[in-house]
Amino acid sequence: MPNYLSFHLELVYLSGFFEVLFGVMLLFKKYRVLAAKGLILLLIAVFPANIYLTQSSLAQSLLDITQETAIIRLPFQVLFILFAYWFTKE
Repeated sequence: MPNYLSFHLELVYLSGFFEVLFGVMLLFKKYRVLAAKGLILLLIAVFPANIYLTQSSLAQSLLDITQETAIIRLPFQVLFILFAYWFTKE
């Protein structure tokens, strides 16, 4: 979590809550488009944390990953956004 944000633990739990909520909502056709749009916004919102992970050796050591692994993860965010966008098409 970038240092410029406060309430790190709370934000992690909040983003995790919405990640699970939107994931469950995808299972129901009635809420699928709303869930997909929510996931897109969530993925965009957490992207700065992924960038921070590529830059912070402390964050990498806490998650026990290398900088290369953190960098490899970045393009997957775009893939997940595109996948969520696919769910907005009815």
